[in-house]
Amino acid sequence: MQSSGRYHPHNLHTAERWLSVLAGGILAGSALRQGKAGIPRMLVGAALVYRGTSGFSHLYHALGVRTAPSSATLPYEIGVHVRAAVTINQPRSTVYAFWRELENLPRFMKHLIDVEPLAEGRSRWMAEGPGGRRFTWDAEVISELQDEYIAWKSLPGSEVDSAGSVRFNEAPGGRGTEIRVRLQYNPPAGRFGAFLAKIMGREPQQEITADLRRLKQYLETGEEATTKGQPQGPSTSRRHSVGKMLEEALP
Repeated sequence: MQSSGRYHPHNLHTAERWLSVLAGGILAGSALRQGKAGIPRMLVGAALVYRGTSGFSHLYHALGVRTAPSSATLPYEIGVHVRAAVTINQPRSTVYAFWRELENLPRFMKHLIDVEPLAEGRSRWMAEGPGGRRFTWDAEVISELQDEYIAWKSLPGSEVDSAGSVRFNEAPGGRGTEIRVRLQYNPPAGRFGAFLAKIMGREPQQEITADLRRLKQYLETGEEATTKGQPQGPSTSRRHSVGKMLEEALP
């Protein structure tokens, strides 16, 4: 997401930029000797020179690919960005405590299979992608303030680059807690992978919105939201499990 339609960050490695300029120059030079017949080659050469000098590839940008080095785990200009919000009729401390226990996240995030807490604020995540393929990555909490917000990001070298934050605000009129979620991730194959997921019925915005609706139902009723093809009522054991957890979380 760019602040200006004319600004493009570098997404090409220095070596790739020099190679583009060199190849473009060779093509343009050979095209000059061909007269009108060399115009197509001249255009390609000019495009390669521009690619190298600008350090920006429109194709890479479209696919969410980046070869330029970056100190950020997930450079902001690539990947998929999702925002969603929901109001839950529970105290802010209760909602925060439930979310902060990261192993609770798979209870309402449909694509998550497991979140395993590790040492020093780190955790191991497992998710299911399109076609049933499973992905695993490690993440760490990078910032938090009790009952107000939590922010996290995946560790360098993870199979899935991701970052996110959730804020917990008092809902107007004493209606409980408003939570606002922001997610950014660069799925395998970049934006092309996200496009494939979308056409296979895994559109990120719809998924996180549905996840938050399930969270709302968990925390307000102690029952799981059913999905198509599953029994219409939650099992007694799961109702008891969620209900007990809510009782323990309430002050």
